[in-house]
Amino acid sequence: MDKVLNLLSPEDLDPATGLTNHEKQLVENSWNLVKTDIKNHGVELFILYFTDFPEYQNFFPFRGIPLEELRKSEKLRSHGVTVMYTIGAIIDNLRDPEVLMILLHKNALSHSPRGVKAKHYWDLKKAVMKLLRGGLGSEFTKETEAAWDKTLNVAFTVIVKAL
Repeated sequence: MDKVLNLLSPEDLDPATGLTNHEKQLVENSWNLVKTDIKNHGVELFILYFTDFPEYQNFFPFRGIPLEELRKSEKLRSHGVTVMYTIGAIIDNLRDPEVLMILLHKNALSHSPRGVKAKHYWDLKKAVMKLLRGGLGSEFTKETEAAWDKTLNVAFTVIVKAL
């Protein structure tokens, strides 16, 4: 791995995020495919999240609603869109680290009073990766998956430290 990193020119590696321009491009390109159906992907993200972590549904105003009924919930659709737009804002600002850091800190500040903990973010990352894997199919190559994994690790590490 060190040999690969040594092949990168210093200007290719973003010191703020640790992401290369190529990794950013992979994430941006794949996000462009996801955002074409942002409402349904937002709902699906939360269905995946609550399927794997049903206890987390208790953090939301749609607690206690069965998953199949939840798919029709306007409150879930609304929150799903909000989360997807937040992910989009992260992706849109990968090349503007100052704005990116402000967005990530604001996210932590808004979720901390509600009792959201580090584990909730790391579990959300699992759901996001599952959504991408399922939604992008063959477009979600190993290289794209690694770029997303690194991107979400960077973003959620900043958020978790700010909780």
